[in-house]
Amino acid sequence: MKEILDAILSSDSTSADFAHVKLPESYRAVTLHKDEEQMFAGLDSRDKDPRKSLHLDEVPLPELGPGEALVAVMASAVNYNTVWSSIFEPVSTFGFLERYGRLSPLTKRHDLPYHVLGSDLAGVVLRTGAGVNAWKPGDEVVAHCLSVELESSDGHNDTMMDPEQRIWGFETNFGGLAQLALVKTNQLMPKPAHLTWEEAASPGLVNSTAYRQLVSRNGAGMKQGDNVLIWGASGGLGSYATQYALAGGATPICVVSSPQKAEICRAMGAEAIIDRSAEGYRFWKDEQHQDPREWKRFGGRIRELTGGEDVDIVFEHPGRETFGASVYVTRKGGTIVTCASTSGYMHQYDNRYLWMSLKRIVGSHFANYREAWEANRLVAKGRIHPTLSKVYPLEQTGQASLDVHRNKHQGKVGVLCLAPEEGLGVRDAELRARHLPAINLFRELDERSIQPSRDI
Repeated sequence: MKEILDAILSSDSTSADFAHVKLPESYRAVTLHKDEEQMFAGLDSRDKDPRKSLHLDEVPLPELGPGEALVAVMASAVNYNTVWSSIFEPVSTFGFLERYGRLSPLTKRHDLPYHVLGSDLAGVVLRTGAGVNAWKPGDEVVAHCLSVELESSDGHNDTMMDPEQRIWGFETNFGGLAQLALVKTNQLMPKPAHLTWEEAASPGLVNSTAYRQLVSRNGAGMKQGDNVLIWGASGGLGSYATQYALAGGATPICVVSSPQKAEICRAMGAEAIIDRSAEGYRFWKDEQHQDPREWKRFGGRIRELTGGEDVDIVFEHPGRETFGASVYVTRKGGTIVTCASTSGYMHQYDNRYLWMSLKRIVGSHFANYREAWEANRLVAKGRIHPTLSKVYPLEQTGQASLDVHRNKHQGKVGVLCLAPEEGLGVRDAELRARHLPAINLFRELDERSIQPSRDI
């Protein structure tokens, strides 16, 4: 590994140097173990501790296949799918690996008794497989997490519709929380030159997800002047939605759960903010019954902030706890666009407010190839900024995942893999200097010791 890292840190290394660097037989990676699938049986989700299930192991270097790349990972990041994987919810990811392994002799490599996690990376290409022309050893890259086969016509208009669509590092093996990673080369994108390795690694999954969900025609198709309700607006996903709303001429109505999180939204440029904890919204009377009076009170508060207008779009990801309110407050003909369900998958809402007001519910999941490239391009141009708040070494990925699980984080939590320290990898200092306050925003606010709270 030292030879690889030395080549990356040297300003004189050429593509030929990387092509000839000696590859190790094994590498360090954050893994789950198949024989521990039941380790949290009987525990409530909140009591499941990723530090107990995530291991830092030495694993064999996987075989490189056609159309693939081996990447030296300088930095990665923790996403909710890392948390879900680590607590084996809603299902064990080893079922994903087993199904993928049955697809072909090549995919059989992924069906192992351990699972290398991670759906983000920033790093350097070391090797490419047969048939690869667009990328070469030494290229500095980030990776989006869409893995597809594209053998069916279903995915050729929108790659997310491919029947074999999977999320790399969640539904496939050899993910980014490791010193090395195996990806399909159509996952690779140029690393934004003005960002450090850890900054560049952090937007990938959530930035692309927010772009499709809010901006793309496959999602809500946001336009100038729209009112956009954003749940968890200071979180890993919501912070990108807030940026897209502001950059696209819309008005974000940011829902947070503390004054400190409201401060983050104001610092991003948002003005309409609802602190749901301070205002005491309780959308459920008990486990079985919602409270429509609270929906109405919430809708009234939104109209106070918008000059009497309802929201055109609701950016939904909490799920069960908020979905009934989201459907209710959306304007006639408006759109509720949903991905994930961090508070529960079984949504309930009053369908009268949907069908009689001609509202739409749109399901959204990650992003297709083009959407991921567009989202990354906006980061590279300095239009959208990373929301990195804290960085852990690879050895502490379990603690980083626990922070996300317990919602003790702001924005994104990064992980250093091969990078020996933070702050490396900047190639465009001039562009960085122009955007440094925005790049550092979440770090600076995190340093003010923001108190943990549940932000949905």
